[in-house]
Amino acid sequence: MIYTIKNSKIEVSVEDLGAQMRSIKDATGKEYLWQGDEKYWTDCAPNLFPYIARLTQGEYTLKGKTYKMDIHGFLKDSVLKLKEKTQTKMVFSLKDSEKTYKQYPYHFELKIKYELFENEVKVSYSVVNKDHKMMYFGIGGHPGFQVPIEKELSFDDYFIEFSKVGNVKRVGMSEDCFVTGKDEDFPLDENRRLHLHHNIFDDDAIILRDVPSKMVLASEKGSSRIEVETNQLDYLGIWHMPRTDAPYVCIEPWSSLPSRKDIVEDLEEQDNLVSLKPQGYYTGFFKIKIVK
Repeated sequence: MIYTIKNSKIEVSVEDLGAQMRSIKDATGKEYLWQGDEKYWTDCAPNLFPYIARLTQGEYTLKGKTYKMDIHGFLKDSVLKLKEKTQTKMVFSLKDSEKTYKQYPYHFELKIKYELFENEVKVSYSVVNKDHKMMYFGIGGHPGFQVPIEKELSFDDYFIEFSKVGNVKRVGMSEDCFVTGKDEDFPLDENRRLHLHHNIFDDDAIILRDVPSKMVLASEKGSSRIEVETNQLDYLGIWHMPRTDAPYVCIEPWSSLPSRKDIVEDLEEQDNLVSLKPQGYYTGFFKIKIVK
């Protein structure tokens, strides 16, 4: 089922399957979120938990036992319960079940909150470890945005600009999308801009670390832009379907990284995962602001 919240400036729709956003519209009805297309990518904005991207051989170990899990974890395929809804806010919940426990042996509650503030939607994640043991996980978002935002422009007219000049690093990735450990400086145009071209995704996602928490998707030829802000989500994936002319770009705030190349990860040893003590609480968020 799809639920909608709105105010005078923005309207957001979310499906209970994965608590995935299905639409972000402004007051005129203009759509900003990618709407899915079998030619390129059928999703719109999946939420990722308890693992980000790929596991080597599709599995991991914990306390000497091996568990299997699909890419990006099971959240995207789970139906969440709507716990709270007002005109401008809704909260979805996922608790562990027999099904989740078989692939992720923890008792937990995950909540995803969508809340509107003027022309902005805030997407908040919270996780409670309801188990008696340390809990390890990754969490994040995978929203896709329509590019061009303004129909008279082209994909190549757009850039992602970071709020600060910094020494951004690109996480080294293998051809089959696993971490190599060979991170490199990632030069940006004018020290802060990544200009969009379809071929920059020929080798799949660009994964960055040490990025500023604020960024904007915009074009100097247009007036509309999408601003993104993150908190407690320290990695950033930028992606569209490789080797295509896909008319969208994903800006993906993540808490952690995929598995290392040729290593079946032990969750207790993967140092970029969130570590949550028994009865511990994690929270992180990202914001999407529509500016015209």
